[in-house]
Amino acid sequence: MAAFDPWDPDFLADPYPAYAELRARGRVQYFEPTNQWLVPHHADVSALLRDRRLGRTYQHRFTHEDFGRTAPPPEHEPFHTLNDHGMLDLEPPDHTRIRRLVSKAFTPRTVERLRPYVAKLAGELVDGLVEAGGGDLLKDVAEPLPVAVIAEMLGIPEADRAPLRPWSADICGMYELNPSEETAARAVRASVEFSEYLLQLIAERRAEPGDDLISGLIEAHDEGDRLTEQEMISTAVLLLNAGHEATVNATVNGWYALFRNPAQLAALRADHSLVPTAIEELMRYDTPLQLFERWVLDEVEIDGTTIPRGAEIAMLFGSANHDPAVFRDPGHLDLTRGDNPHISFSAGIHYCIGAPLARIELAASMTALLDRAPTLSLAAEPERKPNFVIRGLEGLRVAL
Repeated sequence: MAAFDPWDPDFLADPYPAYAELRARGRVQYFEPTNQWLVPHHADVSALLRDRRLGRTYQHRFTHEDFGRTAPPPEHEPFHTLNDHGMLDLEPPDHTRIRRLVSKAFTPRTVERLRPYVAKLAGELVDGLVEAGGGDLLKDVAEPLPVAVIAEMLGIPEADRAPLRPWSADICGMYELNPSEETAARAVRASVEFSEYLLQLIAERRAEPGDDLISGLIEAHDEGDRLTEQEMISTAVLLLNAGHEATVNATVNGWYALFRNPAQLAALRADHSLVPTAIEELMRYDTPLQLFERWVLDEVEIDGTTIPRGAEIAMLFGSANHDPAVFRDPGHLDLTRGDNPHISFSAGIHYCIGAPLARIELAASMTALLDRAPTLSLAAEPERKPNFVIRGLEGLRVAL
């Protein structure tokens, strides 16, 4: 399995040929370096995302010892406390309860109310890029837009927003394969600092509620059931991390793909009504989240291979999104692709709660760039981040 090497720069530059090789080899393969079972086909990934025999956690049913796993080192505890109380890493009944309460605050109306703010901010950011004659699309547009939107939604004052992106980046480092001790130390420090900040903000909103999401989370209740303070903190961090990480990377991965496919970019410039299908296709074509992990709670069988309880399955979203059994000519970027059941927002009970907001942000920035920077071009070949799970670029230099 030499082609699949998530630490090899050549693989990171273009993992899709290696995925094709994985799919050709079968429906599931064991990958020793990470002690995981790789699942590369769309049908299997889609089914497993909905399979209750798998879980994002096992601690609702087993101890670490029962499950044949080693407990995390005590010094990593602040990260795990933060991470393990968020919806993404919980299973029913805890997941059901927290998602239900969060949904009472994070309503479609809340998201829709942000649409004018998102459009205005996207326009201002693109205007700044145009006035400068170009710049870094990542730092000038892709990054500040979703961070500001989530911060606005949560009610984080503008003066407090500078550390949000660094905190998020440090915490998300722990989601890579086999993170180093240095990565873990940064994640722990960021978890402590971010949690302390949110604890203070929650106390302020308890004393003086507003119309922001933090106030909504404090108020959310169901037959007397409320979110604990830790659940509120973990939810806010999850919304920030998941709510901008995918959007940032979808934006820069998407525009880099457009620059490399000039005929498709020309078609989009000629017809802005393609924006909605373009967003879906670009998220499929170069998937921001390449891998999603699940623990095997009760043994499963895939194509005659029994995967035992205690094992870990790595569902390859990037591979599933390029499966020719589902997508015609998957290596071809087609902004008019109508039937596009990509799984970039996951599926099942862990389907991304922020997907509607992400689509609003992606459409706003793309429309602003098409309208206000119609001659945008690639100024330099970008450097890819040395990450596999969260796929993105270090920057994207553009000119007008």
